[in-house]
Amino acid sequence: MKSVKVSLAWQILIALVLGIILGAVLHNQAESREWLVNNILSPAGDIFIRLIKMIVVPIVISTLIVGIAGVGDTKKLGRIGLKTIIYFEVITTIAIVLGVTLANVFQPGQGIDMSALTAVDISKYERTTEQVQSGSHSLVATILSLIPSNVFASIAKGEMLPIIFFSVLFGLGLSSLPQDTKEPLLKVFKAVSESMFKVTHMIMRYAPIGVFGLISVTVANFGFASLLPLAKLVVLVYFAVAFFGLVVLGIVARICNLRIWTLIRILKEELILAYSTASSETVLPRIIEKMEAYGAPKSITSFVVPTGYSFNLDGSTLYQSIAAIFIAQLYGIELSLGQEIILVLTLMVTSKGIAGVPGVSFVVLLATLGSVGIPLEGLAFIAGVDRILDMARTALNVVGNALAVLVIAKWENQFDTKKSLAYEQEFLAGRVTPASQS
Repeated sequence: MKSVKVSLAWQILIALVLGIILGAVLHNQAESREWLVNNILSPAGDIFIRLIKMIVVPIVISTLIVGIAGVGDTKKLGRIGLKTIIYFEVITTIAIVLGVTLANVFQPGQGIDMSALTAVDISKYERTTEQVQSGSHSLVATILSLIPSNVFASIAKGEMLPIIFFSVLFGLGLSSLPQDTKEPLLKVFKAVSESMFKVTHMIMRYAPIGVFGLISVTVANFGFASLLPLAKLVVLVYFAVAFFGLVVLGIVARICNLRIWTLIRILKEELILAYSTASSETVLPRIIEKMEAYGAPKSITSFVVPTGYSFNLDGSTLYQSIAAIFIAQLYGIELSLGQEIILVLTLMVTSKGIAGVPGVSFVVLLATLGSVGIPLEGLAFIAGVDRILDMARTALNVVGNALAVLVIAKWENQFDTKKSLAYEQEFLAGRVTPASQS
């Protein structure tokens, strides 16, 4: 009798459901909840996040250097970079405008009794925002921060943009060397890259346990009661995420002769994982791996995916625009068309200017709301459900970045259609496994 093999997607989904059930039970049991959360559940989730953070930097450095060395043309790389930034800016601007429009049409903040809302301490975000507004994360400072004064310090801190900048330059320098000189080092980076993807597959076996711990802690701390007063906001954000993912990104995919639903099916494991952990980093290595297997060249995949994690956060910018209008409605503030245009323009800048800051969505909002006279204190009322909203926007960020790779590959006429069709058929037939992708 053959044993039934449960796929990783199903393992994570089962862990997600069990974690929600356990969290709901623990929410009403204060004594046992505190011990279980602090000593078992929270460490179990933190172990998984730490394991992922451990491998992200080596994967980004090794894949970027190998990919850029493969391009070997500064003009070509510059063209890819310019197209990538243009695409990111257009798509995130559409996300902001869509969020503002939906918030104005459905008005999730109207008619809510503020006395029924629970305020959460947001002082830790306010401290970070003071740094942003003092100029340490201004647009000019962000451009300067691309260039690391000490690349090893940037690696230690996990600062992705300086790491990308250094890796691109190193890759270009390596590609300019004679073949016999660069080949040994190139082989080393290829070996590092392939080894790290193998390590990723090992870590993913722990993913269901990590998901179980993370989601149970979230539900145990907040319960479902905190969702009820803000149900309109939660429903609108989830609707906006689904609409943007299926319709807006669907149109972009159709223009490029791609199908968004096929991409979502291919990424189902990554989407469930990103959703349940509320962390895009958990799936970065697998997005690079899958998009390369799906027909995008290494030179584009290794550049677009890490860069997108700083500049192409579709779900985050969509949420930020909805949340800003929601808080204005909560306080009965009528924003003029001019104020909403200022809000859109400010979000366009601030959402790029502080990429990589912890609690980035909250920090962006705190740095933005004051520009149009919206009380910052309103964020304290939605902080309690931020984790639930973060899960949805993280999943959209993953889809947006995966599609971006394919769009840029198509734009550069480097997309391997035959490889894509073969992978699609293999995957949908259930014959693609993590081991066979590497």
